[in-house]
Amino acid sequence: MEEVIPDYHWLENSTHVCYEEEMAGSVTSQFCGMRDNCQGMVLPLVLEITWSKHFRAVLYFIGLIYSFFGIGIVSDLFMSAIEKITAKTKEIHLAGSSDDGPEVIEVPVWNGTVANLTLMALGSSAPEILLAIIGIVGNNFEAEALGPSTIVGSASFNLLAISAVCISGIPDGETRKIQQFPVFCITALFSILAYIWLLVVLVFISKDRIEIWEAVITFLFFPVLVVIAYCADKGWLNKLFCHDPDKHANKQQQIELGSCQPGESEGMLGDTEYFKGGRVDRDALVGFIKDIKKNTKLSDEDAAVIAASKVVDSQPKSRIWYRIGATRNMTGGRKIQPSLKMNDKLKEVYDAINDHSELPNIEYPDSDAEKSIIEFHASSAAVMENIGTFKVLVCRHGKLTSTVRVRVETIDGSANEGEDYQAVNEVLTFEPHETEKQIGVTIVDDNQWEPDEEFFLKLSMVSGDDSIEMKLGRTSIMEITILNDDEPGTFQFEKRGHLVKESCGNALLSIIRQNGADGDVTIKYKTIDKSAIGGKDYEGGEGEIEFKHGETQRDIQIPIIDDMESEKDENFEVELYDINNGAKLGKITRTAVTITNDDEFNSIMSKILLMSNANMDGMRVHNETWAQQFKDAMVVNGGDIENASVGDYVMHFLTFPFKLIFSIIPPAGMGGGWPCFFVSLTMIGLLVIVVGDLAGIFGCLVNLRSEVTAITFVALGTSLPDTFASKAAAVNEKTADNAIGNVTGSNSVNVFMGLGIPWMIASIYHAIYNPEVGFVVKAGALSFSVILYTICAILGIGLILARRFLPCFGSSELGGPKGAKYASSAFLVFLWIAYVVLSSLQTYGYITNPL
Repeated sequence: MEEVIPDYHWLENSTHVCYEEEMAGSVTSQFCGMRDNCQGMVLPLVLEITWSKHFRAVLYFIGLIYSFFGIGIVSDLFMSAIEKITAKTKEIHLAGSSDDGPEVIEVPVWNGTVANLTLMALGSSAPEILLAIIGIVGNNFEAEALGPSTIVGSASFNLLAISAVCISGIPDGETRKIQQFPVFCITALFSILAYIWLLVVLVFISKDRIEIWEAVITFLFFPVLVVIAYCADKGWLNKLFCHDPDKHANKQQQIELGSCQPGESEGMLGDTEYFKGGRVDRDALVGFIKDIKKNTKLSDEDAAVIAASKVVDSQPKSRIWYRIGATRNMTGGRKIQPSLKMNDKLKEVYDAINDHSELPNIEYPDSDAEKSIIEFHASSAAVMENIGTFKVLVCRHGKLTSTVRVRVETIDGSANEGEDYQAVNEVLTFEPHETEKQIGVTIVDDNQWEPDEEFFLKLSMVSGDDSIEMKLGRTSIMEITILNDDEPGTFQFEKRGHLVKESCGNALLSIIRQNGADGDVTIKYKTIDKSAIGGKDYEGGEGEIEFKHGETQRDIQIPIIDDMESEKDENFEVELYDINNGAKLGKITRTAVTITNDDEFNSIMSKILLMSNANMDGMRVHNETWAQQFKDAMVVNGGDIENASVGDYVMHFLTFPFKLIFSIIPPAGMGGGWPCFFVSLTMIGLLVIVVGDLAGIFGCLVNLRSEVTAITFVALGTSLPDTFASKAAAVNEKTADNAIGNVTGSNSVNVFMGLGIPWMIASIYHAIYNPEVGFVVKAGALSFSVILYTICAILGIGLILARRFLPCFGSSELGGPKGAKYASSAFLVFLWIAYVVLSSLQTYGYITNPL
């Protein structure tokens, strides 16, 4: 008998799609699924209607979230190209007074404001703009809802939610002001006018239809905005905005190292600017390394890391720099922030380098006329357990005409708070011309024998206006040792000999007090020339040093003169020769100081220079070669495995396919960044097609309108990296420009380019092929969303301006008093939630559109 082969085929009608098995002319089995209209430009790739609708919704939701990581990674490359392009400089030759020839300086080719409103705005807004363009082109040049709604929803999130995060994210007591205030006012005005213009076009001029001239004017607002903002940036409109750019110059100070208050780091590095504008050369590096190594035990490798970090910290940052950093932090990529390139131990040194007495101190001029310098009188003290309460002396020098405050607090060592001493956490106030303050510390006598124990007193800045008037000195941490002795003690040098480099600045000779610490003692000392001559090789002479009651160690500073000439090793001696109050001199009353030549140091500097350059290369924003780019894609944290966290490994594994695919894009260092710019822009466009399909099909599956999907999931997904970038800029920058100053400009560019370009394309197409009907754009939900956003934007920008001028908000856009800043953030978040909820309700017909 001949075997019958079954026949399989598909059948479809207006409601169902069926898969049938037919054998011998009759249907033996049939599987049918409900037809839906959940289709995109390229998705689905396979027939999915027989799948569970809930499974498809979950699948598309995961795909949508995952695609946002891809958008972030390819946008990283795109913005690296923009950073490379806008960082281009040209050399300017200035006539000099020396015989070395003209002075050469580098100036940027791109104006900062123009770069922010053109390429940089395009970099952060490219996904939204391309989504709108591709949406119209892919919809046969007919209007669609996803692209325009994403632009409005993203603008709402950027202005309201991101501003709220930045306002509350500033550390308590700190503030940030917008420096380019006229530019901010212009972009804020245009960001509101842009949406008012949309209403006029959609509702009043030619209702539900876009004419060519309307689309062209929408786009032309973009160059008009750039020109006016450029004029404001050049200062030509300052009088119009009553803005004096010099009024607030240097009013607010910010530390580059750590999370301390303004002024806390200046005690270490003085006013020296080693890497001006982030540029580094051998002389600057040598000077910096000398200053940080002379009193620390940092290895050459660690010193190179700190030097490279200092260079990167000194460079001016753009909003794109923070956006790239935020994306790489999210995806386990190569970090560009210096603090993320250090291990925990080195980070502590870097953060605390200016307020720990064990770390180097470069300059403490007593004649400092700029600020008050506050420090402990001694770095250590010893007291008896039965002393009860003893006084610790806090000294002030430098500027004496202002009132300043400093906090004194205790830190446990081997002695424990409560058991061995009573905790201290007090604020000392120095009135004008007051140079000394005492604070009482109480020792607990428990009548039990214990070995010597120690704890610490620490000085720290107090938030407030007076903090800019002071800085901490060298001895901002004091060690207190609890012991059992009531003798004045024996005094001697800690070591018989000291070896210092000619470049060290000061030779520090420690005098220690042993066998007692009772009473005040004064010791005289003098220098004795040997092969080193006072006044030529060092600054010698006679002096005296005073030990207060309980102090056990103090340092004599002998300035070493660095003549930068090749010399043999030289030496001199320092002698202790007179002491009072019944104290005794110990065995080591003389110490020899040998000054060594720096030839070896210079060779070490060459090695450290190379290592520093390598570290700076590791913190670069862009890649120069494909090899570097593939390495960054293949290895977690760009190869810095030592500092990679578990989260870095997880995110690198999840985003590895995107990293590998996009590593074929030309590196940003090639061709001045332009090949990378165009290829990555094309990649963003291709990925945006997929994102649009994923968002549209997901909304279709869960019965979510495209307008609602756009202002929620898509707007959040494309704006989330901007949130982290703005938060980082708000905390790390001295001004608020990179945090919120550019938001209004990006929102304006979104409308002028994201709607102007696709509307021009579609209106011209319809003028040619469908002139009777034209390009139809139903106002509907879009007009209501625009009205809501405009109202929220006016209220949000009004709050930001009020914060700048009202003292109750700290007279600044970001930060300020705790209650005021959290109330401001809560109000902005409320506006954003209200916008999303009311727009969604109108989309589903629960609220009537007044227009």
